[in-house]
Amino acid sequence: MHGNSVKTLRQELLKQRKDFAVGANYSQASAALIASLNNFLVKEGAAFRSIALYWPIQDEIDLRPALSIWAKSAIGRLLALPVARPDKHLDFYEWQEGDSLVPSEYGIPEPDPSNIARPAIHPDCILIPCVGWSSSTANDKTYYWRLGYGGGYFDRTLSTLRQKNPNLICIGIGFDWQKLDDSQWAAQTHDEPLDFLITESGLLR
Repeated sequence: MHGNSVKTLRQELLKQRKDFAVGANYSQASAALIASLNNFLVKEGAAFRSIALYWPIQDEIDLRPALSIWAKSAIGRLLALPVARPDKHLDFYEWQEGDSLVPSEYGIPEPDPSNIARPAIHPDCILIPCVGWSSSTANDKTYYWRLGYGGGYFDRTLSTLRQKNPNLICIGIGFDWQKLDDSQWAAQTHDEPLDFLITESGLLR
């Protein structure tokens, strides 16, 4: 699929997500997705000391309440938010509810890197919102792929972080209806796979 088609697809998906967020089914679907996330955190969250989430924009589902409960349920757990760098990579800084944030050049609230009380961290797990997502199978293994906003920030960041920490877990967050087939979109060689995907149907691995 050429660039203009991907751009058009992305715009269509964002419009669908906006409509979905005010639709009759959103409350039930979003509650089910949060339940899927909580189930994952109960079963596997003890393995993580730090989880990076995102500040929700453009009708992304809000994970902050669920993650704040996870962080408070055991000593030493940390949450982090991304900070975009000029080279289109992301750094992650510790975040707590009530922190003062600063807007990025895209208007997204970010931690202040100069705040010495909230240092940069290397998260054990990163939760990544999807505009769309797809899956593929190779050698009896299923791979999940994220269609994002087109800036490539997460792909560059995950490529770098995975070299430093092969045990890093990257999880896409999306709804079932956002799944794309090969005729709509296929991952490119620069795209980084997701380890898992969480939807209202549960954890896909």
